Order: sequence, then structure tokens, then C-alpha cells
Amino acid sequence: MHEVSLSLAERVGPAFSVDGMLLARKKTREAIAEIAARVKPGMVEEDAVQMARRVLLDAGLALSWHPTRVRFGRNTIKPMKLASEPGVILQDNDIFFIDIAPRLDAWEGDGGASFVVGQHAGYARCARDAEALFHEMRGIWKRDRLTGQRLYAEADRIAASMGWELNFDLPGHRVSDFPHATIHTGSLADFDASPSAMRWILEIHIRDPEKRFGAFFEDMLLEDEDYL
Repeated sequence: MHEVSLSLAERVGPAFSVDGMLLARKKTREAIAEIAARVKPGMVEEDAVQMARRVLLDAGLALSWHPTRVRFGRNTIKPMKLASEPGVILQDNDIFFIDIAPRLDAWEGDGGASFVVGQHAGYARCARDAEALFHEMRGIWKRDRLTGQRLYAEADRIAASMGWELNFDLPGHRVSDFPHATIHTGSLADFDASPSAMRWILEIHIRDPEKRFGAFFEDMLLEDEDYL
């Protein structure tokens, strides 16, 4: 990718605001925590999705540019572009993740995290490792300023060393004032330069090699002083 297209890939729209983007992120992370607190064993996945949408709307957030997702159990291995198996019920010892992309006024939020109910060591480790891998990759990005391509290659290597498979169907993407798709639709994993802060979402989706369960974590790439 040549220099001009790199700069075009990271440009923003007229409503872009540092404070606005950080506030959208804060509201997104708060909504994830609120949704997770309301998810209980015995819930059907579709009901959890409807509940998540209500949480977002009640918080004054707009349902934005991709579907609100809550995925239970065996649906946690699926790429986001594939629909969940219907009717999956959260068990007493289970794993689930949340993936939301709300909009606050002109600014896009996007975030995801995984959670475990009950006692299951494998699920708990997978959820912890998805978040830990995100933070490790953010640290590598900050220290080494790798290209997006090299960042995901390194994530793949580290995930394998942890005993997981990295899902490349979730390769990261732009984030901006809404809608970022009019600016750039390419993935972070294809970006042939070091990504700038507050321009990209780093997505980490790891799966059990036997495809029984997975975990997801995503957040905006930010410098340390903004990552609170």
C-alpha cells in the first residue's frame, strides 16, 4: 500500500473529536459490563441479544453499524459473519461473549469481552487469555510499531503458544466519527503500516483447537494515557 492510500485509510470525518471518541468508548465498556451482569444461566441467546439492545438504548446509545451480539456456548466459536445456531441456552457452567457497536451522537463505539458463569477451568482460561492477548498485542504495537499485518501474524503465533487458534475472520477495522465505512473499509490485519492510535479496533477471537468453544475481546487501540 503506497503512502497516499495509507493516509487516506486513517483519515477521519468532519465530526471527529478525541473527547467524543473517548466518551463513546467509555459508554461502550460500561454497557458491556451492564449487559454481562444481566446474563444468567437458563437464558436463551436470542433473549440476551434483545436485553443487550435495551441496555444500549436505555443508556442513550444508538444501535449502530453492526448487529448487537451476545453468543453462548458453542456459538462462541462462530465467525461474526455467520449467524448463531438458534435456541442455545446458557448452562450453569458456560462461556459467553458480548460484541456491541453503539453510536454516541456522531462517534462510533465498538467493544467486546468474554465472561464465564459457574466453574469451568478451560472456559475461564480462554476468556482470560483473549483479553490478555489483546493487551499483549497493544503493548507490542506501542513498543515496536508493527504494521497491522505483522501485528496479527504475531497474535497468531502467540495464540498458538497459549494453546489456542486465532480466528482471522475477525481481523480488526477502522473506527471514527460515524460512519467509518465511508472513509475506509479495509481490515487492520491487511494494513501495511503501523496503525495510529484512536483509528483502529483490534479484535482478538481465539478458539479451542477442537472447535468446542471460543472467547472474544476487542477495543480501540489507544496510547497508555487514554487507556483507562
